[in-house]
Amino acid sequence: MDNNSVLAFVLAIVSGVLLALSFPRYGHPAVAWIALVPLLVALSGWRGRPATQGSRTGELLTGQPPLRAFALGLTTGALYFIGTVYWTGTVVRTFGGLAMPVAVLAMLLLSSYLALFPAVAAVMTARWVNRVGASAILLMPVAWVATEFARGYLFGGFPWVPLGNSQVTVLPVAQLASVLGVYGLSGLVALVNAAIAYAVLSSGRQRTTAIAATATLLVGIAGWGANRVADGTLTREGTPLRVGLIQGNIAQEDKWNPREARRIVTTYIAMTRDAARRGAEFVIWPESSTPFMFEEDEGGETMIRDLAREVNVPMLFGSDQVERKAEETRLYNAAFTLSAEGETTAVYRKIHLVPFGEFIPFKNLLYFVSPLVERLTDFSPGTSVVMLPVGEHVVSTAICYEVVYPSLIRQAVVDGSQLLTTVTNDAWYGQSSAPHQHFALASMRAIEQGRYLARAANTGISGVVDPYGRVVARSAIFEQAGLVEEVRLLTGRTIYSRIGDAIAYVAIALTIVALVTLRRR
Repeated sequence: MDNNSVLAFVLAIVSGVLLALSFPRYGHPAVAWIALVPLLVALSGWRGRPATQGSRTGELLTGQPPLRAFALGLTTGALYFIGTVYWTGTVVRTFGGLAMPVAVLAMLLLSSYLALFPAVAAVMTARWVNRVGASAILLMPVAWVATEFARGYLFGGFPWVPLGNSQVTVLPVAQLASVLGVYGLSGLVALVNAAIAYAVLSSGRQRTTAIAATATLLVGIAGWGANRVADGTLTREGTPLRVGLIQGNIAQEDKWNPREARRIVTTYIAMTRDAARRGAEFVIWPESSTPFMFEEDEGGETMIRDLAREVNVPMLFGSDQVERKAEETRLYNAAFTLSAEGETTAVYRKIHLVPFGEFIPFKNLLYFVSPLVERLTDFSPGTSVVMLPVGEHVVSTAICYEVVYPSLIRQAVVDGSQLLTTVTNDAWYGQSSAPHQHFALASMRAIEQGRYLARAANTGISGVVDPYGRVVARSAIFEQAGLVEEVRLLTGRTIYSRIGDAIAYVAIALTIVALVTLRRR
């Protein structure tokens, strides 16, 4: 391997590390704006001289060969995802019974699969540079958005930590999600990276134009976003509702321990009564909060129905559900809503199940995770979004990591949801980055849909996020907490809720057009 190849892989490694450092818990959103620059420089085939379009004084860039471009993108992607989903190894080791080497291997396999998508984007970018020169770097954002969108759909999808979500706390910029969704934000961040890389690779007027145009775009978007947040119209519209979020802080090893069942139930009952005394008009418990199946345990079911009648408020809580039919019995991860009279008003069944948590994909092929397969009872997926009545209004919920799917939450709003809720059990993740990443991913849905979001988590983070992404209240992880906060039930629609992921389809179309039409120089 020559010196230029070594330099290219060093740059790819730097990009992978910077991408990982763009997300919680250890990262900062500012890093994302430069994270892809080293990779883009490496993909261009740059050798240290300014690159121009055919100038005698500049270097005519030819891009990396396809296999090397793929390897560079794979290197960046692998480090990106190892640095952000490293916690999956601990989860399958602790709760799946896998040996440490096998758990690490499982995490590396997941990271390697996710890295394929940046690798494909890298190949396309290098190909375009080879055909038209340094300016093709500016096409990279369409390839990035197209492949990132595909990552959220193929084989059920795993849209964890998309590039745009790094900006969820940068509220002026994050407002773009109300128009173009998180993938629009990914495109913006990628475009800034591409402009910086192009400036590095070029000189003179080309460099100045790229930086000035991108800076103008970014300042314009941030200015509009800051004005949108300052206006705050959505925090004054709609019907106010005080929501109680119950974070019982039940250790994962205690949740299904029969000796702990009474303590768990009495904890939730006491915390619900306290929330009602503080004015809660709607109480939410986390995912799988009952230490029994709600419809299968007569005594437990009676206690919860009696509690709803006692405090006289609607309740939402997670509990598994069994459906028995002549030909088969199915198990669902479900969320139940009770009226203030204690009657079941709706049941939502989780649609997007967690791979290796609620089902084993390609079970017959993954013989090396046999301890996990033997321990796990496969859940069945639900088939549709369900509206949950709360008085005269309707709300929706997402169970656990379902909230990371933009299209699922959008469908709920299209169907009439006036408040987004999500119930989860993040005890699996321990003190890792996962609970912080999960809360940030959920917060993006509030901005996209222009809705308040209320989140109840077993061990945290529970909280309320307003329609602009501002965190109204949040708990710490691994503490017992009962939050009572006002939200508003809203009916307006953002542009994103109307057009969906149109920007992703545009990116896919542009990618195809560029691959077909750009000819070799």
